[in-house]
Amino acid sequence: MPDLQALFESAREGDRRSLARLLSQLEEGGETAAQLSALLFPYTGNAHVIGITGPPGSGKSTLLNALTRAYRERGETVGIIAVDPSSPFTGGALLGDRIRMQDVAGDPGVFIRSMATRGSLGGLARAAREIIRALDAVGFQRIMVETVGAGQVEVDIAQAADTVIVIQAPGLGDEIQAIKAGILEIADILVVNKADREGAAATLHILQSMLSLSQPAVIRHHGQAMTIQGVKSSREGWTPPILQTVALSGRGVSELMEAIERHRAYLEESGEGEARRRRRIAEELAALARERLWARVVHQVGRARLDGLVDQLLRREIDLHTAVERLLE
Repeated sequence: MPDLQALFESAREGDRRSLARLLSQLEEGGETAAQLSALLFPYTGNAHVIGITGPPGSGKSTLLNALTRAYRERGETVGIIAVDPSSPFTGGALLGDRIRMQDVAGDPGVFIRSMATRGSLGGLARAAREIIRALDAVGFQRIMVETVGAGQVEVDIAQAADTVIVIQAPGLGDEIQAIKAGILEIADILVVNKADREGAAATLHILQSMLSLSQPAVIRHHGQAMTIQGVKSSREGWTPPILQTVALSGRGVSELMEAIERHRAYLEESGEGEARRRRRIAEELAALARERLWARVVHQVGRARLDGLVDQLLRREIDLHTAVERLLE
């Protein structure tokens, strides 16, 4: 077993190889990861975590890259977690987001960690929150998390980030995709990227209409005109601003950074930041408890007994509730 304290101290002093080993230990899970998590936890809670999500092709990685360069120009350190979807056959992932961030990858003030979802359906890898805490603990001031961008399942990021940026872009297909409630309602900031393209004004209008209950959006879906009522923001006192950017040229990036700072100030002044951190901790506690309890059930009941219950369920000899009661007896 590695000397976890020494590994942590080396990572805090800036040794990137030690940090990579530390993150690998957390991703592997098990008792060593639990000990390391306990070691890191008192040093967390300082970084500003920014989530970036949106559909494939909207320019998430390019905008993240532009934001990183801008933060580095201000002297801030940046940790990046880029999550890519896993292959359902091999479990591997292309991890192509790193390719798009080559110009910041060699910066000593930037650390990029690519992760595969490994079957997680909420847009983040299961170990992502542990990795966020680790980057926080070793001193990164900004931590940016890019999700897989698979659609309206991208809701895990709302529970992991302080500020969530939802990116849309014109020309990606059916305009109805821009108003999926599950993805729109998690936004603290909405961005129309690739704003120099045809259709950017229409995308901007749809998002503006959705944020106004008094101005329903009229769009075309499969050739049919549809009226879509607005979605009221769940963030009392904060209305998500809608910005336009062209990430490749850097247009609109400074305005986006200003919006991020305004949201960060709102979180602290309103108390919403503390409320979110409390919900986040409670959710993680419940998730870890479920995981541990299930592992204990499997261990005590035995795999053979568990497989037998599954066989009975397949034959419809018992129902799911009965199976659970037998597991808990």
